Amino acid sequence: MIELNRLFLRRDTTQILDDVSLTINKGEHWVILGKNGSGKTSILEMVNGYLFPSSGTVSVLGNMYGQVDVREMRKKIGYISQSLMDKMALRDPVWEVVATGEYGYLRFYEEIPEWLQNKAHRMLEFVKLEHRAGHVLGTLSQGERKKAMLARALMSDPEILIMDEPCSGLDLYEREHLLAAINDLHQKNAAVVYVTHHIEEIMPVFTHVALLEQGRLVAAGPKHEVLTVENLHKAYQIPVSLEWSSDRPWIRVLS
Repeated sequence: MIELNRLFLRRDTTQILDDVSLTINKGEHWVILGKNGSGKTSILEMVNGYLFPSSGTVSVLGNMYGQVDVREMRKKIGYISQSLMDKMALRDPVWEVVATGEYGYLRFYEEIPEWLQNKAHRMLEFVKLEHRAGHVLGTLSQGERKKAMLARALMSDPEILIMDEPCSGLDLYEREHLLAAINDLHQKNAAVVYVTHHIEEIMPVFTHVALLEQGRLVAAGPKHEVLTVENLHKAYQIPVSLEWSSDRPWIRVLS
């Protein structure tokens, strides 16, 4: 579904990505994990066709970027990011904000057909936010807004769903409720690519991890093979212990 081959990205004298190759197959759900500035978001922007490598190739759903209209490719990709959420109209009803995801609009300026309204309500039910459907977006908590953005991303039935640090800025209560909704994505057909720098956000739904450090891959593959004390020390340069609970990893910093 996604094939990244020997990606290099340089800005002035800074090497952002350094020989990154990654293959994401159908049925796999990936987490891209690493410190701030390790190149995680750059990889997402390349998959979305918003950023192009200095060298290397990006292929998504069998289409090589540079040989395909990336605007058409984006219709098959659901994307959740803080920058996108900041563009949404806070005065619009939540169900209407969710409905815009069907076409990739920021808001509607015409009557919304009944079938589309019904679909938006179904997506809100899926993320357990139907009780907020009639509220305006601006009255929702940060966690609820991110649930709404997840529902919006699912409107177009994407083949790939990309999430860039969706739990950033959330308290423990809102983070865990959002992660519970994300964990339910196993019911959908979309391949999930999730970026974070917090290992505890790796829910059971995720099957694989790519671990980055300063633009290079430390390791990539099945999560239990990648998430080892040795690999985590390479990525974070801090001694830690690692435990798994209900197929979810937790780390403790060693003094």
